[in-house]
Amino acid sequence: MIRKLQAVALDCPDPMRLAGFYAELLGGQIKSDPEDPGWVEVHGFEGTPLAFQRVDGYRPPEWPGQQHPQQVHLDFDVDDIEADEKRVLELGATVLERTDQLRPEANWRVYADPAGHPFCLCLH
Repeated sequence: MIRKLQAVALDCPDPMRLAGFYAELLGGQIKSDPEDPGWVEVHGFEGTPLAFQRVDGYRPPEWPGQQHPQQVHLDFDVDDIEADEKRVLELGATVLERTDQLRPEANWRVYADPAGHPFCLCLH
């Protein structure tokens, strides 16, 4: 029987750098093994831990194109999308789509983390 989701792992070129981004974003702590610098985890926040694994020749997903599909993205609940957008941009994210400004019914915006993975801030 499967009990729970242990972690969500993202491929990237620099696991420590990407773990640092998400640790700051979520208020988590980085766990790494000096013997295995190709795998780094972030724990200590509400939700499933995130893991980051080094991939040689990593190619980031494209948004909205499908030449290099996103395959997975993370959604984060927020109370203040303007303040949280400012924060993720300061941490190194980039805006992919301000969906809520394009469609009045949308309550999310799409960003890319420093390795190019799409993620959304969703107004709670």
